[in-house]
Amino acid sequence: MDKAKLYRIVFESDTKAGRQYDIALIWVIGFSVIVSMFDSIPNLYPVVSITLGVIEWLFTLVFTAEYIMRIIISPTPRKYVLSLWGAIDLISILPTYLSLFTYSFKYLMIIRVIRLLRIFRILRLIRFSRAGYAMLMSLKMSIYKIGVFFVFVICLVILLGTAMFVIEGPENGFTSIFQGIYWAIITITTVGYGDIVPQTVLGKLLSSLTMIIGYAIIAVPTGIITVEMSNASKSNVTCTNCGSQNQSKANFCSNCGEKINN
Repeated sequence: MDKAKLYRIVFESDTKAGRQYDIALIWVIGFSVIVSMFDSIPNLYPVVSITLGVIEWLFTLVFTAEYIMRIIISPTPRKYVLSLWGAIDLISILPTYLSLFTYSFKYLMIIRVIRLLRIFRILRLIRFSRAGYAMLMSLKMSIYKIGVFFVFVICLVILLGTAMFVIEGPENGFTSIFQGIYWAIITITTVGYGDIVPQTVLGKLLSSLTMIIGYAIIAVPTGIITVEMSNASKSNVTCTNCGSQNQSKANFCSNCGEKINN
């Protein structure tokens, strides 16, 4: 099999072989994440710990081979290695190899922390999910709007924090504007730790208003992303024969050739 066909199978999912490869890889990634989760349990029986270690090495070798294969068949290996997915692929296999170079007992905790990075494999699942890809594209298209909204929220918490500092003052726990901003953030997010609360009537009124604003703020980014996801779904149609996604203006499916009813 030439590199072009292998590239289409490994990097794309618009063919039957590509979808089968993705599904198989999803199962392998899922099982490797489960093994990592069980491996984090303390005081396991030695035989269980050894078994998990062997399984982890098998997964690591599989992912290493896949990572090398992606570099070899990629038309632009450097671009893949420096991409987000390339970084995640590398991070998911490095911890097991790094653990080989640490022998001192006092560094065992560092090994445990490093090996926790294996959980990044779960991020690779997004690549193979159409819904996950649609979500990523929606976030990308709405990033500017969300950024403007984020700046608005920062300005709002500064104003509310400053107002609460003026109203309550140091005698009620608001020793600085920063303390007021901290209160505004935990109030808007409806966390409310209770370590700092207003005591005056005006302060409680402002606190009530802030909590109501918090509920309204939560809905804004959700609405922005929902609109973008709706727009993205309208720009694609699903083939009723094989389930592949195609452009809305396409007359025939790019995978099976079936006529598409737009």
